[in-house]
Amino acid sequence: MPDSATRAAEKVFCALFNTLFPDTCRVCETPLRHFSRIPVCPDCLHAPEAIAAEFFCIACRTPFLNRSPLDDSGRCSLCRLGLSGFDQVYTFGSYEGPLRKLIHLFKYQGVQPLAPVLGGFLKRALPIDEHFDLIVPMPLHWRRRWSRGFNQSALLAREIARRFDSPVKSILRRVRFTPSQAGLTNAARRANMSGAFRIKPGARIKGKRVLLVDDVLTTGATAAACARVLKRAGAAHVTLLALARTDRRMNLNAEQTA
Repeated sequence: MPDSATRAAEKVFCALFNTLFPDTCRVCETPLRHFSRIPVCPDCLHAPEAIAAEFFCIACRTPFLNRSPLDDSGRCSLCRLGLSGFDQVYTFGSYEGPLRKLIHLFKYQGVQPLAPVLGGFLKRALPIDEHFDLIVPMPLHWRRRWSRGFNQSALLAREIARRFDSPVKSILRRVRFTPSQAGLTNAARRANMSGAFRIKPGARIKGKRVLLVDDVLTTGATAAACARVLKRAGAAHVTLLALARTDRRMNLNAEQTA
C-alpha cells in the first residue's frame, strides 16, 4: 500500500478509535488526537522545565532564595553537618505542574510507557562528564512493590543505564515498612528511616562510584539513609539522581506574599 494510503488509513483508524473510545490528556484534559499508550498530549509531554536557581547548595543542589543559608564554600547546613549522606545530587525539575502530574501517572496509575520520557528528563539533569560504576534504584518494601506491581525507580534506572555503560544493580533492600513521611519534621523523617535499608548479601561495591536513582526528592531523608548504607558497605562516592524535588522556595514566596 502506498505511503499516502497508509497514512490515510491510520488517520481513519485513529478517528474511529477516538470516536468509539474517547479520551483526554490526563494533564491538561484536552481531547487526544492520536491513539497512544501514553494518555498525554505532546505539548504536556514536553512542558516540564529544568529547575533554575541563582543560589543553591554546591553539594545537594537545594535551591535557595538568597545566599544566607550557604557557607563560604557554598554548602547548606545539612551538608555541613554531614546529614545528607550522599556526595552529590542532581534533579531535573520542581515537583509541581505538568512534571508532578506525569510522575503521578507513572507512579500511581501504572503508565509505565512514560519511563523513556521521564528517563530523558533524568539524562538532561546529569552532566555529560559524570561516570559511575553501577546504578542502584531506590528500593520499595515488598508490600508496596506488590500493591503497585513495579518499582518506578528501577524502570528509571534502566533508562539511565542506556546512557552509561554501567549495570543496574538492585543491591538495596527495604527491610522495614515505614509510615508515611508526610507531616514529619526533618529529624523525625531521619529517625523514621533509621534501619529501614540493608545491602543484599554478596554485593560488592567497595571503592565504587554509585548512582542512586529515585523519582522524587523531598527532604532527602530516605535517600540519605540509603546513601549511608551504601557508604558503610564501602562505596567511595554516592550521587543521587531524582526526577523532581520539592522546591521550598515556592512555600517561602507564598508566605511572603500572603
